Amino acid sequence: MIVLDASVVIAQFASHDVHHRRATEFFLEHLDDDFLVHTLTLTEILVGPTRIGRGEFAEQQLKALGASEWIPSSGGAARLVRLRVDTGLKLPDCCVLDAAMATGSALATFDGHLARAAASVGVPVVAM
Repeated sequence: MIVLDASVVIAQFASHDVHHRRATEFFLEHLDDDFLVHTLTLTEILVGPTRIGRGEFAEQQLKALGASEWIPSSGGAARLVRLRVDTGLKLPDCCVLDAAMATGSALATFDGHLARAAASVGVPVVAM
């Protein structure tokens, strides 16, 4: 199981994105893996496509990639506060990290700050 940061999914969806090629390679390399996307991350991912009338298509693409929405359990706010204070990450990045920590999953991101924070708390980071 791999938790996806918005940067990876957005790069996959946007052929003009600087990371598009690597995102495509990542998904091809992980065809047998399942992916989780935090609720807030999913919101970030779907805003752009929804603005141009392609929200449903983007949701279908996420399902085709094997991505499922991860909804935090009770106590999520306290965990996010602690991550925000301890790591200095912005809240959306804390959500991604919380999902990985809570599920014991690896994390995929193009964000170096998030990757370093994840590694510092023992979360495996997929090489991107």
